[in-house]
Amino acid sequence: MDKTKTMSAPGNISFRVPSYQEIMEKLRIKKASRPYKQIKWEVFFKRSLVAIAILMVLLVIGIFFTLVVQSVPSIKALGIKYLWGKTWNPVTNEYGAYPFLLGTLLTSFLALIISIPFSFAVGIYLGEYNTKGWLSNLLKNAVELIAAVPSVIYGFWALVVLVPLVRAIEIKLGVVPYGIGIFTASVVLAIMIIPYAASIGREMIKIVPQSLKEGAYSLGATRYEVIKSVILPYTKSGLFAGILLSLGRALGETMAVTMVIGNTSIIPTSIFAPGNTMASVIANEFTEADRSVYLSALIELGLVLFLVTVVINMIGKRIIKRFTR
Repeated sequence: MDKTKTMSAPGNISFRVPSYQEIMEKLRIKKASRPYKQIKWEVFFKRSLVAIAILMVLLVIGIFFTLVVQSVPSIKALGIKYLWGKTWNPVTNEYGAYPFLLGTLLTSFLALIISIPFSFAVGIYLGEYNTKGWLSNLLKNAVELIAAVPSVIYGFWALVVLVPLVRAIEIKLGVVPYGIGIFTASVVLAIMIIPYAASIGREMIKIVPQSLKEGAYSLGATRYEVIKSVILPYTKSGLFAGILLSLGRALGETMAVTMVIGNTSIIPTSIFAPGNTMASVIANEFTEADRSVYLSALIELGLVLFLVTVVINMIGKRIIKRFTR
């Protein structure tokens, strides 16, 4: 049915409003009149994106199956008890992943807890309070530089600066003054993962519609109330995504943690005690694995770390989906 209408404007000037069918016909004509070269490049671009996406999925699946195949000797020799075994002694062919699994989770989540206040503070300051100017650019570059520094540099810095400070704190608390241990590794990890959540939080805060903030200000809200009631609820999905990215970075960190965690296979009794992570064990002992079961047990540690990362990411995405409905 023809929906064409004739409307009149002030001054007795009339104009014709085209119908829906006419608009769609013009769009079809415009699409059909596009050069063949433009259409060809659009199709090529779309297929390239699909191919890259499929390639990434195949890459992840390939890594998983490679770890599974290389872990078969260990799985056959040790079985499921490998996961909760508390002894790791290659001399007697005893391999238990529980101390390293516990050390990985302790250091990663403790580092996340330490880093979240700093990440949010940096993101809010650069995204809301100080968005332009030389100081803002200096802070942005400094935060990005933290992410670019090699992890071995953090390890050296922690040995020289952080370990003596932690040892002094342990003496005041009355615990064994190791200096190195779970807590020291967590502090180093926290510093390393701050830029990930801070950068994503800053960008999310900057894209909050100005009309929402101005509406809150017009109702008499203070800046703190605007941040609390408008900005944070609007950006919570991005903030959670930044936290999840930081956690994934912490789970896989190797070199800096290896240098300050103590590298012991004993189950840590406190956050100040020495320990080990799955990544640090692999880094320390991979070149020393002279037996097939020993090598396979180390590769199975990598498989466990891979699965733990996948599970935590899946749980995190469900949390993000639930809290952002």
